[in-house]
Order: sequence, then C-alpha cells, then structure tokens
Amino acid sequence: MPAIITDQIRILNAKNFLDLADDTDNNVFYAFLGLPNPTDIQTTWDTSPPAPKDSFEQETDYWDSMIALKKIYNTDIRQVIRKITWTSGTTYDMYRHDISRSNLAKPSNATSLYSSNFYVMNSDYRVYICLQNGTTPETPNGKPSLDEPLFTDLEPQIPGDSGDGYIWKYLFTIKPADIVKFDSVNFIPVPKNWETDSVSAPVRDNAETSGQIKIVTIKNRGVGLGTGGVTITDVPISGDGEGAKVTIVINNDAKVDTVTVTDGGSGYTHGRVDITNTSLVSATTIPQFDVIIPPYGNHGYDIYRELGATSVLLYTRVENDTENPDFIVGNQVARVGIVHNPTKPGSSNELLTGDKASAVYALKLTGIGYSSAFFAFDTVITQTVGLGSTAVGRVISYDEETGVLKYWQDKAMLGFNYDGSQRTPEYGFEQYRFTSSPETGGSLQIEGGSILLNIDTNFTGITTTINNNNYNLGQYFSEGVSEPEVKKYSGNIIYVDNRPAITRSKSQKEDIKVILQF
Repeated sequence: MPAIITDQIRILNAKNFLDLADDTDNNVFYAFLGLPNPTDIQTTWDTSPPAPKDSFEQETDYWDSMIALKKIYNTDIRQVIRKITWTSGTTYDMYRHDISRSNLAKPSNATSLYSSNFYVMNSDYRVYICLQNGTTPETPNGKPSLDEPLFTDLEPQIPGDSGDGYIWKYLFTIKPADIVKFDSVNFIPVPKNWETDSVSAPVRDNAETSGQIKIVTIKNRGVGLGTGGVTITDVPISGDGEGAKVTIVINNDAKVDTVTVTDGGSGYTHGRVDITNTSLVSATTIPQFDVIIPPYGNHGYDIYRELGATSVLLYTRVENDTENPDFIVGNQVARVGIVHNPTKPGSSNELLTGDKASAVYALKLTGIGYSSAFFAFDTVITQTVGLGSTAVGRVISYDEETGVLKYWQDKAMLGFNYDGSQRTPEYGFEQYRFTSSPETGGSLQIEGGSILLNIDTNFTGITTTINNNNYNLGQYFSEGVSEPEVKKYSGNIIYVDNRPAITRSKSQKEDIKVILQF
C-alpha cells in the first residue's frame, strides 16, 4: 500500500533530540577529533576522503583512532533551517498551504513547502516569511524582490515602494551569540523554546487567531465585469471558518484589478471567495481567486512547524589549552565525530562529565637526552613487555619538554590490514599495552625514537615541574603510564565525518558545527 512518513515526524525527532540534550542528568554529547594518519589507510585520503562506514566493527576503529573529546553543552544545540539570504533581484517562492508534487512551488518548482524558498534572512539577521511574491495572472511565477524587508512590526507589510508586489511577515531576529555558534554556510538557527520564551511572545501572541486569512491571490481577472472603476466591499470568504471578507477593485477594463483581505476571520482550513451575491456572477468570464490558508495557529505560532526545522546543529569550540593539553598539536587530524553518553574509565554507567577528555594512551619517558629525542609522527614504537611479548603503538605526539609520548593502537597492528584483510603480523596476534611493570624478559625501554628512553616509573600525577616551570599533562599518570580519560568503546557514536587532514598548530582553534538532519 502507498504510504509516506511526513516531514512532521522529522520536526518531532529534531525537537525530541533537543529534549534529550536538555536532560543533562542522563544524556551527554561530546565532539571528538581523531585519525592522525589518514594516508596510511588510503593514500588518496586528502583528495578523496572515503565515506564513513556504519558498523560495530567500524565503531571500534573510530574509538581506536580517537584523540580527544570536547563536551557539547545543551545550550550549544539548536534546531536549524536552511539558510536563504535575501538578495535584491531574486524571485522567491511564497508561502502556500497546497504545495505538493502535483502543485509545484513557483518559481522554484519545489515539490514541498519546506524545500521551497518561501522565507529569507535579511542583512540584519531578521527572518521573514514571504506571504506574497508578486503573483498575478500575468506573473504566475512571481516577480523579483527589490525591497529588502527591514521592519519588525507584527503585521505583514509591503517593505518598500518599488511595486514589486511582495508582502512579508516578520518572525524573529537571530541573537548575536547565536550567530557565532549556529550560523553556518547552509543553515541558520531558530529560537529555542519558542512556545514559552518571552522574547518570542509578541510574535507568538499576535498569531493567536488560528485559521485567519491573510492573503488572497488572483488566478483569473475575468472578463466583462460590468461597469469599470468599481469597488466591491465585504465580499465573504466561504469555507469552514467564519468572518473573512475581501474588497475587490474592478479596473476600467472591467477586470479584477486587486483583491485585498479586509477581515481575516478565523477557523479556516479551506475557503473560496464567494461572489454569489455580487455583480461578478454575470461576467462574461468569472474571475477566479486563490485563498491561502495559514498554518495551524497562524503565522508565527509554531515556527518549527512553519519553517520546517528538521535539522539540529551541535556546536563546540576546540582551543589549545596549556592547562589541559588533551588536543595534540603538530600532527594531523582527519576525522570529526559525535559520541552520545561516553562513560568514565572503569565504569559501565557513570557518564563522562568533564569539559575535555583525552582518548589516548600516554607514557612519561625519561633518560639522558629525552628533551632532545625525536619521535616521527605515526611511526611504530615498541616495548618488550615479556619474553616473546611486544607492545606496539603508533606515535601521535611527543612533548620534549615534559617527556610525554602519546600513542594509539589499533587492529592494523594485530594481523589485519585497514581494508579488513588478514596478514601475518610482525609482532604477533596478541595486543599488549605498554607497561611500567614488564614481566620476566621485559624492559622499560621504548624503541622507535631517535634514542632509547625508559618509562619513568617514579612519576605519578597529572602535573610536573621542570626548571621551575609547572606543566599540566592533561591526563593522570601512574608510574609513568596513563590510560584514556574516557572508557573506550562506551556510549554510541552517532556522527562521523571523514575530512581532508589538517595539521593542528599551537595557535589553532576549531569551531565544530555538526548538522544532524532528521
């Protein structure tokens, strides 16, 4: 049987996601950066990043190559709509209640209201809905918009004197703080808590009359409408509502010149201009009109439903912090993602709560010349942890000042290629962690750098003082070894974006804006 899932469930899902984020006792979201060696996986990664894969196997790979996480607060999550910026000379669609595959929007030919260009943001970040785009029998596709809407009055208005035929309805102004967080190339935010927010109250309360008619258009001007130059007032709109009336002006050619709504009435879900009791019924050709039905509650009552807010933007900013250096510098990152409800290490249900968290393993190294040692990014390091047992990792970063080496381990070191095919591993099939307590036959030495260095088993803590300078290492070390600050493989990765690699510098900041489309 033919069936559809409507856009309204997508809007509902977007709203429910925000409700989920507001329940901070049970839900946390973190953005993460990862994958420091993308060209080892695919040589053409930077010119053609592969599409992420969605499987449990791939999810563990995302965790294995994760570097650090940054919390996304509930105040940094917002429903968004497509960005349509007002530009002089552009012909916009007008709001219509009946746009569908069999009644395309004009002029865009969109098959649904939400995919049409029926609203704009002006140069002052004010958002307006287009109620009339200059549609007439002679211009059925509308006209170019010439007057930028700038007003904040509550009733629909003609914005200028160009005669372009446009009528706009003001909805809201995007706040400066929201512009920084939620304005993007393709999306703009809608206000949060529209139903209860005091700032939106004037527009919302102005829409208190549901089913009130604002716009009637002329489909056919008719022919032979009696004596020209006549104005016919109080022509009713018939339908399931009541009280709506229009005024019809007949020009000197005995055709309809204009039709204006003088009383919007209330309660309409359908309607027609009823000329039964006017002289127009005896015309040679009867004029035809379109009565445009507003959305439930009227324009401005529910902007999420009216504008089609089916997407959500999550925002966070990653800055290099010398007090908590979880995000590495000097090396590359090529993956951005979102994880929902990661947990603390050693816990199955205690949610991660910190602003930032390291997702990598780290070693505090010591030895003569550690401050001048060199570890090439992404190269292999090893430690003999026991007789015939070798720990293997890849270098993420090395800090010569503190002797902190960050590394990662993945299945590619255990007999699997990155494409999933198997091979004979150089160091055996079992994965070992680097350790400060090697078994018999083991060693504290780390190989793979420019010189041999040892794990500093005398160091425990998160801060250290070197040459009278205090350093926060970002994660806690026990006898020179540090575990990730998040429980690996916990929570659910809900978004992954493979990107051309960028090399992070000490002065670098990243504004991470992720769009979830429902």
